This record gives sequence, C-alpha cells and structure tokens, in this order.
Amino acid sequence: MNANQSRLKLNTWLLPALVGVTLLADIFTLYRGWRVIFVGLGLALAASYLWARALAYGLKLTREMRFGWAQVGDRLVERFTLLNAGWAPAVWVEVQDESTMPDYHVSRGTGFSGSNSLRWHTEAQCQQRGLFILGPTRLETGDPLGVFSVTLDYPATMPLLVLPPIVPLPEIEVAPGGRSGDGHPRANAVDRTVSAASVREYVPGDSRRWIHWRTSARRDDLYVRLFDSTPAGDWWILLDMERDVQLGHGLDATDEHGVILAASLADQGVRLRRSVGLVAHGERLVWLPPASGEGQRWEILRALALVNQGQHPLAEMLMRVRSGIGQHTSVIIITPSLSTEWVESLVPLVRRGAALTVLLLDRRSFGGTGNPAFIEEALLNLGVASYRISRDVLDRPELRPGQQGRWEWRVSGTGKAVPTRPLDHAPWKVLG
Repeated sequence: MNANQSRLKLNTWLLPALVGVTLLADIFTLYRGWRVIFVGLGLALAASYLWARALAYGLKLTREMRFGWAQVGDRLVERFTLLNAGWAPAVWVEVQDESTMPDYHVSRGTGFSGSNSLRWHTEAQCQQRGLFILGPTRLETGDPLGVFSVTLDYPATMPLLVLPPIVPLPEIEVAPGGRSGDGHPRANAVDRTVSAASVREYVPGDSRRWIHWRTSARRDDLYVRLFDSTPAGDWWILLDMERDVQLGHGLDATDEHGVILAASLADQGVRLRRSVGLVAHGERLVWLPPASGEGQRWEILRALALVNQGQHPLAEMLMRVRSGIGQHTSVIIITPSLSTEWVESLVPLVRRGAALTVLLLDRRSFGGTGNPAFIEEALLNLGVASYRISRDVLDRPELRPGQQGRWEWRVSGTGKAVPTRPLDHAPWKVLG
C-alpha cells in the first residue's frame, strides 16, 4: 500500500523570517551575538526540514482486512502496520480514515522511533446493510518543532458489502405452489423439452435464446417461449419498497424489516431446495428469476443489501410480474401497505392458480396508524393466506447475526477452552 503523493509543507514563516532578520542584523551591526542567534535558528530550520523530509520518505502504511463481505452483526477486523524506515523518530503521527461505513472510527494518533514499526488491530460491528468503502487513508506528521508538516495520501480502497441478517422466522407457512407430476409448464426450467407449449411477454431476466421471434414480430413486442416441464414449486418473493408506505427510521423502519424477512425467507427456501426468486422495485428494479443453490442465495442477499426505497407502488409491480408467474408457483408478498389497489391486483394471479402468501407489516407497531383487519378480510375472501408481522417479531434476542470476525470455542474434557475457528485462519487482504 504505497502513498501516491507525499507533501511537505512549511507551517509558519516565523522561523525563516527570524533567520533572515538575524542574518541582516549580523551583517549591519557589530554585535557578535546576532551571529550566534543566526546559526542557532538556521540549524533549527535545517534540522526541522531534514527531519520532516526523512519522515516523508521513511513512513509506510499497510492496511489489511480479513473479509470482502460481511453480514449485519459480523465484526469487521482490520490490521494496520506503520513502518518508519528512516532515522528520524515520528514524534507524532495521525492516521486519518475516510471510510464510508457508519460508526466506524479507526483514525488514531501515535508516535514511535526511527527504524521501527508499529502494528494494531481495529474492530467494529457491522450495524447497517449496504455497500461501503474502506479507505482512503491519510497520514499526517511533522518535525518536533512543528515548522514543517508531512502529508502522505494512500488512495487505495476496498469495497465491503454488508448483507442483511438472517433470523429465525415465526411459523409462517408458505402456500405450496407445486406438485410433482402436474405437468404444468415452468417458465424458467433448466431441463427444457424440445416442444414449446405457449408464449408469454418477455420480462427482465429471461434468456434471449428463448425469444419467439415470429410472435414478437407479429405483436410488435418481445415474447418468449414456455416449455413443457415438471413444476418445482418455485418461490417468488415480492418486496414492497414504495417510499410513501414505509414507516419508521433507520433500522426500525418497515423497509428494513421487510428486507430481513425477504432474506430469511430466501435462506429458508434455498435450504428447502426450492427455486427462489426476488422482485423489488426501489430506485432500481431488482428482478432475479427463481433458481436454487447457494449461488442464488448469495445473489438474493447481495441484491437485498443494496435495495432502497423508490416511487413504484406494489400494484404496479404486481402488474409487471404477473405475466412471468405461472400456475402452482408460490408468491410471497411483503408489504406494510393498507391500500386495496394492490389487493385487487392479486385477482389475475389467483385466477391463474398461483399460491399467494402475504406478510403484512403491522404499521401500528412501527408507530403508525391503520388497522390491517380489512386487508386481511379482503385477502381471506380471495383465498390468500396472510400473516401480520409486528415489529417485535424480528427484534428478538435470538436474532442470528453473521459470524465472521468471531471466535468459536469448545470445552475439552479437562475443562480447557479450545478455539475451533480462530481468526488467524482467515487470510488478510491488503487494500489496493
């Protein structure tokens, strides 16, 4: 981690001015004391300059981190190594960090001798999901008299993606949407057969290999082929991120609880070997068609880490996705909205045979108003299962945060604590 630029700056002109004044006084007066003062001040100025120059060329900072991603609740661990290869002691050194991670403070002041090194670790708990930048870093130092200051800029940065937490959910039964042997076409099946059963409108995420060009040309819009295959009970998770219906602030907001619910449901679905997809429309549209495996789990968590509020209502999102949702598909809707408009948008999905489950975030538990009873009744009339999720459901002690940056121990038969996953096993990565 090398400094791209080092700057040596004169802090005050007082000492150079005094050197000049004493030089003139020595030349134009007969008092020999001016020469002694001139030599003393000149030596102090020269020593300060050489001291600061030695620090500018001798100081080196290395900044390392263990992980490129974390989860809310994980501990971020960084290691700093400050090397002074020069002869001049660094009486004072200030390390200034410009990372974007909230509540992460690693700036510090220190000092050490020449031809020496200093190493320290910093730790912090990841409290907020999102993409953050660690670095850049800056060193500030100078000579003991404070005549010159030295600035070393280290522009190297490293992204840190903090994923939302996964928590144990209450007993939520997702309406089953697939039965083996139904023979209903599955829009995104991997094992596609040769014969195409029908076509539907193209939606983001569809492979362009399956575009039916003849139908697209006739209808002046893109259409993709639906293939005959066996259903697998796909899960579509629809997260409402409309700004106008959200309540609360920071981590106590409905959108944050919705993200945690979506992440936990996606994790549950992957562990049940379901194909899980995600749709959320914040500032940008998130569209991840159903897929299975750890890779899909990672993609969903990554998308949820970056999703934010937007202007698009849930009813609009339902209208956009209904062409891509087939019969015997499980659709899980997460929303705090009490609008009847999105409930009406469920009718085409119900008629198509999709199995719907609605998780209603209780607005009153987040400090808002409104009783979701009439929404629950309307959903009941449609045959849609619904659950009321209050704020305290996810604010429980057993919330399961990530485990990176933590030690794990076991107790041996003799009563000795033995580390089973020490931090030393995780490799360090240099910012650069």
